[in-house]
Amino acid sequence: MSKYDDAIKLMEECFGNGKEVIIALATISLSANATGNPRPAVRMVCAYYEDGAFYVSTDARKNKTLQIEKNNEVSVGGMDGYTFQGMAENLGWVKDEKNAKIRAKFIKIFDWFDEEGGEDDPNSIVLRITLTEGTIIDNEKKYGEQKYEIDFINKVVK
Repeated sequence: MSKYDDAIKLMEECFGNGKEVIIALATISLSANATGNPRPAVRMVCAYYEDGAFYVSTDARKNKTLQIEKNNEVSVGGMDGYTFQGMAENLGWVKDEKNAKIRAKFIKIFDWFDEEGGEDDPNSIVLRITLTEGTIIDNEKKYGEQKYEIDFINKVVK
């Protein structure tokens, strides 16, 4: 197995297999700072991970969604020793037929989704964050390495 395969296996163990994970999602704010420069905006969101992407249930009218419409480059991170960059995409209404499999996973994974998902509202959307690069730490060195710097696009670990 390659270091990339080991890193992906570690990610599946940490985030995959039908787990709800809380991630910090950073976007670029629509309002500039006092000197006119862009500034980051971060918030905690519930997500699940699958095949190189995090999936989030949210509202199309939320600041994060509006910010992503202007600049879809995002960062995610967490207290468990990971930071990733990626591209976020609004996949549309959660009840759209094309999102049926994701919706089923939301219902299964997020125990709050039935009551708080607001899925009958067309503004209730699926946000996909496709990872492009990042770092994950494995303090136990399960697969030999402690730190994996992952290039998801070229499928290599630096």
